[in-house]
Amino acid sequence: MERSEKDKMLAGELYHPSAPELQVELEACAAWLARYNAAMGEPAPVWHRLLQERLGAVGEHAMLRPPFYCDYGFNIRVGANVFMNYNCVILDTALVTIGDDTRIGPAVQIYTADHPHDPALRRSGLEQGVAVTIGKNVWIGGGAIVLPGVTIGDDAIVGAGSVVTRDVPAGATVVGNPAKVVNG
Repeated sequence: MERSEKDKMLAGELYHPSAPELQVELEACAAWLARYNAAMGEPAPVWHRLLQERLGAVGEHAMLRPPFYCDYGFNIRVGANVFMNYNCVILDTALVTIGDDTRIGPAVQIYTADHPHDPALRRSGLEQGVAVTIGKNVWIGGGAIVLPGVTIGDDAIVGAGSVVTRDVPAGATVVGNPAKVVNG
């Protein structure tokens, strides 16, 4: 039996993002995002309940300030006491894990969606997801971008506007484009 495009996506294999089954998931997430982002004037407990409806896991006292944007939602795991500021984007075609006590500034973008480097394969419309893991007690400054496959270790700091193209060791501070370790 042939595997579904969603199963391929979740396994980190090449898949067709335009498959009807994935379009249904994207539409469901878009409807949820409309409700979530419309709740901007509501108190934080309302946001938390809405997050629990769609995200894969939501720790106690996690706060993602609307507006917030994602592809699917169910691939996002947010730990306890996570704070994510306004206008963040998570392209969650693969698992995104954000550890407890992490702080994420406004307009941060976290990407798991990746495209083939081979031009013919890329032309075919295939893509794949590569998981992103952000440790505990991490601080990601506003406007930073985290690329597919990156792991950011516990207690690390990512400077505002940085583009994180490779793993960040625990306790390190990285800045720039591409982000480079400046201490730790």
